[in-house]
Amino acid sequence: MNPFADLRTLFYLVKLFGRIRPTYFFGYTAKPVIWGVLAAWLARVPHRAALITGLGYAFTGEARGKRALVQKILRGLYKYALRRATLIFFQNQDDKSDFAQMGLLPARVPVVIVNGSGIDTDTFTPAPLPSGPPRFLLIARLIGDKGIREYAAAAAQLYAAVPETEFHLVGGLDPNPDGIPEAEVRQWQETGHIIWHGSLEDVRDAITTSHIYVLPSYREGTPRTVLEAMAMGRPIITTDAPGCRETVIDGVNGFLVPVQNIPALKEAMERFLASPQIIETMGTESRRMAVEKYDVRKINAAMLTAMKL
Repeated sequence: MNPFADLRTLFYLVKLFGRIRPTYFFGYTAKPVIWGVLAAWLARVPHRAALITGLGYAFTGEARGKRALVQKILRGLYKYALRRATLIFFQNQDDKSDFAQMGLLPARVPVVIVNGSGIDTDTFTPAPLPSGPPRFLLIARLIGDKGIREYAAAAAQLYAAVPETEFHLVGGLDPNPDGIPEAEVRQWQETGHIIWHGSLEDVRDAITTSHIYVLPSYREGTPRTVLEAMAMGRPIITTDAPGCRETVIDGVNGFLVPVQNIPALKEAMERFLASPQIIETMGTESRRMAVEKYDVRKINAAMLTAMKL
């Protein structure tokens, strides 16, 4: 949030690009796209590609106060930077449409939509379902827009009715203005309905010991943790929101629920408790979709083709 630090980064990148003299620049996520594209343009890098991986904090929730200020600044920076790009990637049609509606997309710059950043289906491989009581899992940075509070609320209601059910949460605290305070997460732990593991370097063990993956996010580019769980053969509960809805065929590899709808989220969880046999069948469909649609090699090939590399 420090503009002076960002300007120092910009000047550093211009100097770095001037020394290296690259032919191609490729940046993804907000700051690398904005400052990277501008630095590459100033350093006269001929090919400048930007990947929009999601709209994030500044574009979700109610635009007021600090969020409104950040949104206004970020939109202006995106508009200025993307005019200096030579190719723009999006991870879903909704984000592209919203950028166009906000007037952030220059008409002359080609736009390509890809299926997220992909997942290495040789690293994230199918894992047998564990024995024991049903275990739900959510992996995310601890910020409100990931739907973590909704997950905790639905878990509290289900835990009261079916106490043997487990609800796991993996993710570290985040300095984002929408970050969830540690005291709030600790309170969930003390109540007993949430098992918090903190941040993990490798989430495969957490997915392996779970049955159902849940991400009630308000908006994503394409959620990587969902792809990881899909590749490992887990059914998905996520929201009917940009970036999330693309990963689930409702009733086939999981269920879609409305954003910020705790009763619907709870009902989707209950469907797995009532019919545990669908966990395996839906998990198989998740794996199939991960291989066919989201394998990183296919997505990398599509991006390299678009970049003419």
